[in-house]
Amino acid sequence: MSMFISYILLGLSLSAPIGPINAAQLDKGARYGFLHAWLVGVGAMAADAVYMLVVYLGLAHLLTTPFMKTFLWSFGCFVLVYTGIESLLHSRGGLAANAAKDEALSKSLISGFLMALSNPLNILFWLGIYGSILAQTVESYGVGKVWIYSLGIFIGILLWDLIMAGIASTLYKVGSRKILPWISGLAGISLIGFGFYFGYQAFKALFL
Repeated sequence: MSMFISYILLGLSLSAPIGPINAAQLDKGARYGFLHAWLVGVGAMAADAVYMLVVYLGLAHLLTTPFMKTFLWSFGCFVLVYTGIESLLHSRGGLAANAAKDEALSKSLISGFLMALSNPLNILFWLGIYGSILAQTVESYGVGKVWIYSLGIFIGILLWDLIMAGIASTLYKVGSRKILPWISGLAGISLIGFGFYFGYQAFKALFL
């Protein structure tokens, strides 16, 4: 049981560093509330599940080919810059525009999924950290324990998503017309910054 809890804590600690998903959750939650922020995290978890399955099936080498890495950097750049610009535009519109036109829940889910799926850093995580966990678990406890401890990691990620959604929805409830545009603006700038980083990595892969 203590081992299972340690994997939950691992999932929490791996999700905590600020990145594109956390920035998007804060933005969506501050503008639309808890459910939108949480669904961004759920979409990202779905992408994590895809990568976990790929590593488990031994197909990870396909994702590390130069073509796939360049494609993911480029696609990730597009997704993040587009989402960041959208956040900046919403921040200029303020609360009135958000109240008048709510966003579909599916858009938050798909946004989180595409952001996580197109992030090559996720590939490095699942190859490096999860790959080593997989090997150690199989060696020490057998194949049967792999999915149990993998579930522990996912529970940790889910708990962090709930925490982030709670923080974001609190901002949504108590935010004023002056505060929320700043939150959306800062989240947008953060997402565009991550997008430019992805674009730079794609440029290096293609030309350097």
